[in-house]
Amino acid sequence: MYDLAIIGGGPAGVSAGVYASRKRLKTVFITDAWGGQSTVSEGIENWIGTINIPGMKLADDLKGHLEAYAGDIVDIKSDERVESVAKNDDDTFTITTNSKKTYTTKTVLITTGSTRRKLEVTGADLYEHKGITYCASCDGPLYSDQDVAVIGGGNAAFETAAQLLAYCKSVIMINRGSEYRADPVTVEKVLAHPKMKSVQNAELLEIVGEKFVSGIKYRDMNTKKETTLSVTGIFVEIGLIPSTGYMKGIVELNKVGQVVIDPRTQATKTPGIWAAGDCTDTLYHQNNIAAGDGVRALEDIYVHLHTK
Repeated sequence: MYDLAIIGGGPAGVSAGVYASRKRLKTVFITDAWGGQSTVSEGIENWIGTINIPGMKLADDLKGHLEAYAGDIVDIKSDERVESVAKNDDDTFTITTNSKKTYTTKTVLITTGSTRRKLEVTGADLYEHKGITYCASCDGPLYSDQDVAVIGGGNAAFETAAQLLAYCKSVIMINRGSEYRADPVTVEKVLAHPKMKSVQNAELLEIVGEKFVSGIKYRDMNTKKETTLSVTGIFVEIGLIPSTGYMKGIVELNKVGQVVIDPRTQATKTPGIWAAGDCTDTLYHQNNIAAGDGVRALEDIYVHLHTK
């Protein structure tokens, strides 16, 4: 019987794992990958305390940090993927992985994050990480004084555009629909910037380039006219897919699959289960925020186990 099961090996999970070890909570830590979404980034510049770090190096550092503190307290199960979580009659939980192993625990912390919805258009697979990126916070400064495009029309797309306007030569928003899904006040403010342009009713046709992206081709869905824009960076903000399918029926999920939590404690509405990081319904998702979420959750889990 474990005190805690942590599911996921990104910043939220590892932060919670390190704190669990320091607080002597007998923990099983289950992950099929380390580092989270940022492993795809060639250089992360907003991981506090580190000026620039490749995504894979961050993943290695997170793994190394937890292993250094794990001792006989945190039982690390790498290369395992959780397939189901079941609540037992005594209010404990049984976790089953893809290798058909089971673990019984008093509490659960979900930190399995989410994956970016990928751009599906000719050339997109060729230029991923060669001009196509999914993280303005991680990669935006690499495109200083360059012309870039943002794909999307929701709040995340406009927030990305607002970041890029601080250092890019120009930013063009490409939206498939005739209306933006973002808050009207945000849309008005961002589109008013002199370096900002927008295109609506645009059907993406192709990403063009040689070694790196040099442009993006689209068709106006009303006029059928095809246009190629010269850009060197393409920031994709067409949504996230939370990695929470294995928790359906166990915790409350919102309409897009994010775990609904109390942001004060990270607790779900299911007693004994917490969630942290990009799999939750909190407003902002970044590495530093996920790490803090994991610590907050762990503190509340410790209180739960020792005072209730």
